[in-house]
Amino acid sequence: MFKRLYDTFPNERYFGIYQGTLPTLTIRDPEIIKQVTVKEFDHFLNHRTIIPDGVDPLWSKNLFALRDTEWREMRSTLSPSFTSSKMKVIFSLMTECADEYVNYFLKQKKTVDIELKDTTTRYTKAEENCRYSYKLKDTTTRYTNDVIATVAFGVTCDSINEQNNEFYRMGKKTTTFTFFRNLIFMLYAIVPRFCKAMKVRLFPGEIYDFFVNLIKDTIKVRETHGIVRPDMINLLLEARKGKKIDDTSNGVIDTGFATVQESLVHNSTTKQSQELTDIDIAAQAMIFFFAGFDSVSTLLCFMAYELVLNPDIQKKLQDEIDDTLIECNGKLTYEALLKMKYMDMVICETLRKWPAAIATDRVCSKPFTIEPVNPGEKPVHLKPGEVVFIPINGIHRDPKYFPNPDTFDPERFSDENKGNIKPYTYMPFGLGPRNCIGSRFAILESKTIFFSMLSKFNFIAIDKTEIPVKLSKKTFNIVGENGMWIGLEPSNFYSKNVTVEIK
Repeated sequence: MFKRLYDTFPNERYFGIYQGTLPTLTIRDPEIIKQVTVKEFDHFLNHRTIIPDGVDPLWSKNLFALRDTEWREMRSTLSPSFTSSKMKVIFSLMTECADEYVNYFLKQKKTVDIELKDTTTRYTKAEENCRYSYKLKDTTTRYTNDVIATVAFGVTCDSINEQNNEFYRMGKKTTTFTFFRNLIFMLYAIVPRFCKAMKVRLFPGEIYDFFVNLIKDTIKVRETHGIVRPDMINLLLEARKGKKIDDTSNGVIDTGFATVQESLVHNSTTKQSQELTDIDIAAQAMIFFFAGFDSVSTLLCFMAYELVLNPDIQKKLQDEIDDTLIECNGKLTYEALLKMKYMDMVICETLRKWPAAIATDRVCSKPFTIEPVNPGEKPVHLKPGEVVFIPINGIHRDPKYFPNPDTFDPERFSDENKGNIKPYTYMPFGLGPRNCIGSRFAILESKTIFFSMLSKFNFIAIDKTEIPVKLSKKTFNIVGENGMWIGLEPSNFYSKNVTVEIK
C-alpha cells in the first residue's frame, strides 16, 4: 500500500492520507525528511501514541512508546549497552548460538550418511527419506530468540532442540499479530477513549506475568548472589543505583554501513529523574523481544531467499567466507567478521530491498511550517499532535535513488558506490536521534549466523521455491503468502537436498 501510494505522486515532495479520521502527511522528499528527523528534531520528538498511558504498562513504559523527557532519559540509559565495544563483548555468545544451529543441521546429514553406507536397499530407502522439511522462518526466530535470551537477559535457551521452551513460546506470542490483536490496534486508532475506559490491553496477562516475573526473579538472584553479567538487565540495575556506565568504543570496529550512529542528544551523563522500577525494566525487556525477535528473522529469511535467486552472489560471499576462515586459522573473530566487505554489502542490500519497517512516523510537538519550493506549492503548517509518515520501502525502491530497484545488487554498497547514495534515502533502521537503538545488535547477529551457515551449506532453489515471492496481506509481519521454500545443501553431501521452508 505504501509503495503504491508513494508511486502515485512521483513529482510531489509530500502528500496527505487519512488513518481513519487522522490526517497524516507522508513525506517523499529527502530534504524534508532531514528536517523532520534531524535538523528540527525537537519539533518531532515522539512516535504516535497507540496505547494510552495507564492501560498497558509494558507497552507505555518501553523505549519505543516513551515520550519527551522520559524517552531521553531511558534512551540515555540504554545506549551504552549497544556500543561497538559492547557488541565485541557479546560476540562469543552469538557465535555459540550460531554454532548450535549449524550443528543441528549437520546432524541431519550424519544420520543420512550412516544409512547410505548400508545395502542398496537401504540406500534407496535413505534416498527417499533424506529430504527434511524445516520452516526456516520458524528456525530463524528460534535463533533470534536464543541470542536475545543469552545476550540481553543471561538465560541460556536451546530452542532448536527444545522446541517448546518458555522463552520461545512467549517471544512468539509477543510478536504474532493475531486477528484479535490487529482488532485492538484498529479500535485504539478509531475509539481510543472507549478502549482506555475498558482497559483493553495489547498483551494478554500471560505475557505480562512472564516478563514481570522474569525480571523480578533475575534481579533477586543477581542481588542475592552478587552476579554481574554484561547484559541489558545489569545495565539497568546499575542505572537504578545511579552508576555511570562506560559507553566508549575507541578503537573498536563498527558493525557495518547500515549501522545508525547515536546522537549527541543521548548524553550518557543524564540521570533518571525517578528510580527505575521492576516494571520499567520489564518493559524494556519486552520491547527488546518485540523488536528483535521477528525483524531480524525477516532479514535472515529474505537474505537467504535472495542468495538462492542469485547463486553468483552467494558464491562470491562464500569465497569471502573461505578466505576469512583461512586468515583466522579456522576460528572466526569479531574483527575478521566485520572486515568482510562483501558480507556487509549483501546485508545492506537485503535491508534496502526488504526493510522490516516499511514506514516510520513522527508526531509534531511544536508548530512547524514546510516552506514551498516547487511551482504551485503552498506553505504546509503542521500543528502539535499531527502525524508525519516516512515511507521507507517506497524510498528504498525509488529508481531515482536506487536504479533498477527490484534487482538485488550488493554492488550498490561497494566502497566505490556507497558514497553516491543520496543522504536520507537509505534508512533501514530509521534516522536521527529516534533511530533504532539495536542496529549494531541486529547486523552482528545476522552476519554471525550467515557466516556459520554458508561455511557449511549452500542455499539452492527447489520446485516449491516461489519466484517472485508473494507477500501476505493478512499480517503486519513481512512474510510470504504461501510460505517461502528453499533448499539447504550441505557441502560435500552427495544425497538429496535438505528442504527448508521460510513461512
